[in-house]
Amino acid sequence: MNTGMLYAALAFSIWGLFPLYFHAVGSVGALEVLAHRMLWSLLFLGIVLTWRRQWKWLRLALGQRRVVGSFVASALLLSANWFTYIWAVNHGHVIDASLGYFLTPLINVVLGYALLHERLRRGQWLAISVAACGVAWLAWQAGQLPWIAMLLAITFGAYGLLRKTAALGALEGLSFETLILFPPAFAYLAWLTLTGSSSFIAADADSTRWLLVAAGPITAIPLLLFAAGARKIPLSVLGLLQYIAPTIQLLLGIWVFDETFSAERMTGFIIIWSALALYAAEGLWQRSRTV
Repeated sequence: MNTGMLYAALAFSIWGLFPLYFHAVGSVGALEVLAHRMLWSLLFLGIVLTWRRQWKWLRLALGQRRVVGSFVASALLLSANWFTYIWAVNHGHVIDASLGYFLTPLINVVLGYALLHERLRRGQWLAISVAACGVAWLAWQAGQLPWIAMLLAITFGAYGLLRKTAALGALEGLSFETLILFPPAFAYLAWLTLTGSSSFIAADADSTRWLLVAAGPITAIPLLLFAAGARKIPLSVLGLLQYIAPTIQLLLGIWVFDETFSAERMTGFIIIWSALALYAAEGLWQRSRTV
């Protein structure tokens, strides 16, 4: 395995293990965990940027309204995705969360078609149609749309679309987003402290406080690994490796958190996995034709 594949696989594996972390801080409300994630991520990223002497981009970014506007939008989408994911894990919906990230690649294709006017090939249309059947089956057997999965897939897909055309790289982009999100996060944590509602202050064990502080490196390290790996391997390989994260999440939901995974629910997942297999196979076939 080359270093690019190793870095990317490590990044996706860490993301797949995220439910264990958020379950460990399950006594803290999702919004407070989100605020701590923003606060400590900014601190950690600031240390990394200072160590790398990589601050020149900030003045240039702040001087461009379009760049600031696009990152305000991506920051809001990222915070919505994070909040939904944290809430899902802490309310026993790890399997639903994993479904969202299985669906994300296909949502990306749909958004590219709808917003960037990208042309879809027949194989891609077929994969999307099969996935839609899987979602419809899950909605029918559950009596409602899998809204957690759909919300995660749509917010992360839209976030990815904005970052695809962003003017900043992965490290700088995440730093700018957390800088944008820092003021409301800090204000919320300050309000919790002043009203005596802060879980960080009231925590019975120091372990909870350290876990909240660890949100910074836990957020940033897999992103840095991903950025390093993405530059070294083909996009087709990266696309296949991304399924590591939701697969781990699904297994954790079944084996660690004992969530219900009935035969009817498994049928819906199998239909969606079939769609993903079609999508991946079609992409690999198209690339082999152009080599």
